[in-house]
Amino acid sequence: MKKSDFHFELPPELIAQAPLAERSASRLLLLDVPARTWRDRMFRELPSLLRKGDLLVFNDTRVLPARLYGHKPSGGAVEILIERVTGAHEATVQLGVSKKPRVGTHIILADGSWATVLGRDDAFFHLRFESPEPLERLLQRLGEMPLPPYISRHADASDLERYQTVYAREPGAVAAPTAGLHFDDRLLTQLREKGVDFGYVTLHVGAGTFQPVRVEDLSHHQMHREWLNVGAGLVDQIHRTRRTGGRVIAVGTTVLRALESATVDGVLRPFAGETQIFIFPGYRITSIDGLVTNFHLPQSTLLMLVSALAGREFILGAYEHAVKQRYRFFSYGDAMLILPQGG
Repeated sequence: MKKSDFHFELPPELIAQAPLAERSASRLLLLDVPARTWRDRMFRELPSLLRKGDLLVFNDTRVLPARLYGHKPSGGAVEILIERVTGAHEATVQLGVSKKPRVGTHIILADGSWATVLGRDDAFFHLRFESPEPLERLLQRLGEMPLPPYISRHADASDLERYQTVYAREPGAVAAPTAGLHFDDRLLTQLREKGVDFGYVTLHVGAGTFQPVRVEDLSHHQMHREWLNVGAGLVDQIHRTRRTGGRVIAVGTTVLRALESATVDGVLRPFAGETQIFIFPGYRITSIDGLVTNFHLPQSTLLMLVSALAGREFILGAYEHAVKQRYRFFSYGDAMLILPQGG
């Protein structure tokens, strides 16, 4: 397949620049795949769309305040975006700088401490932070929440809470698993009261998730690496849900990628490690029975993933409807519930 097969026209004003006042006040487009139909709903109606015995699987990764600002000794401004923390004082990063620094260059941070450039791997740099405190603590003190590149403003104090799921607990991501941003404590309580069960994976979303597909032939695209953990307890939960007739609903594409990465020969097993899995039409998804997801960028790997689940033409038709109905797109936008086996 070709990258251009996944193009759609999106008016810029539909790209959500800030969250709604209430998390669960988002709209929800319900996709019944076998019936080839979609319906406009509200996200707070989710309990009525699920059944007792269904299992919602969340990604419990916690977003680090992973954007730092500094300057070179010459005075040139540098923006640092952490891609992955690789040690107590080291990280792989993207650098926003007019001239790419050489190995050994110091980048001076706002508090006077500095980072040393250790090396470069294509678009990513390896830095060592010369500070007595661990890097994660330094980020909490100096860092800014790393809003996506299509949000045209700096992060503010409210993003510390809203660009984070209410159930986040495992620090390590530099981008939010955004399908989970729609859940608040009240909605989670209503889902529990309905008899819906909860399970968790951890997949630390990297900044590479925003990297565009640069090749037309998708068979030549190489995915970025991300670390994940699918525990034995969750695997047991999923098998038990399936045995008793419940559905496994992934909350976000990160959960789907984690579960498919842990599936070998059609069998889900515990797994911890890295994944580069690339899911696009032609790939058979077996680990889930439904997906909650936001609306994704044109020609992105995530749009290709949901097309593998529901069919490219059907998904692009649903996106066309969403544009006409003025749905809000991307991280702080509205959501879809895709049911490949129907409602």
